[in-house]
Amino acid sequence: MASYMDKIIRLLFCGIFLLVYSCQYPFAGTPVTERREQHIQFDSTYKSIHIFVALCDNENQGIVKVPASIGNGQKPSTNLYWGCGYGIKTFFKKSAEWKLLKTNTINDTIMERLVFKHTSQKYYLVADAYNGKYIAQCISDFLSSSCGRWKDTVHVNDNLTIGCCGNSQLISYIGHDGLMEHILNDRFTNTDGKKRDVIILACKSRTYFSPYLEPANVNPIVWTKHFMAPEAYTIHDAITGYIKKESNQKILERAIKAYATYQKCGIRGAKSILVTGGLDEK
Repeated sequence: MASYMDKIIRLLFCGIFLLVYSCQYPFAGTPVTERREQHIQFDSTYKSIHIFVALCDNENQGIVKVPASIGNGQKPSTNLYWGCGYGIKTFFKKSAEWKLLKTNTINDTIMERLVFKHTSQKYYLVADAYNGKYIAQCISDFLSSSCGRWKDTVHVNDNLTIGCCGNSQLISYIGHDGLMEHILNDRFTNTDGKKRDVIILACKSRTYFSPYLEPANVNPIVWTKHFMAPEAYTIHDAITGYIKKESNQKILERAIKAYATYQKCGIRGAKSILVTGGLDEK
């Protein structure tokens, strides 16, 4: 009898352990690593934009399946949100406004990092392609940067280091809205009083990101209230307006026009998807 009861107790213990573990780490892949500020000097005369891209991943994300060739979250070169024609890497490389300076691999999580320089203004753009199975880390890193918790730098060359993450003026997330399926057990409270600009191109991002961004003290320039295709043309044209120091509304209009043109959904259709501001609106 004792042996039988011991077995039942062990099974119950294992069940409780697995339940706690799955609640703590609800996303696919490894647990989320907390990011903290890196105290490194950088040249603040150059402004920077940081784009966090969660690669499209049929196997590890709750998405409507796309063709396998563009839905491999471990292959940036052919990924829908990176290497395809309307992916961040390909689209910005073809842009007359940006020049690609540097490409490198960071680790298994950030599979590729690009550094672009604007062709006429003192702006740099850093774009990171996150392994699709680490979408939770990508979202967490974006939020940690938005609230100022994670500040880092990028070496452009031997003579220039620029700010990235929370040291950027504009921070963006591109990809599947992983928060639709799971939550992050963290509170992203602003650490330094700075109000950072953000753009979030993911399905229903205003609804799902608002609870995390309210304590972060951010300025949401463009985000979404319905389902959408987070391809590069929308953020590319929004950034064009941003660098020109246009108002949120003008930047939004650029994003709407780009989305309507490429998606062929009309201005009215794009307006029903893309919005600005409204952290208090769910």
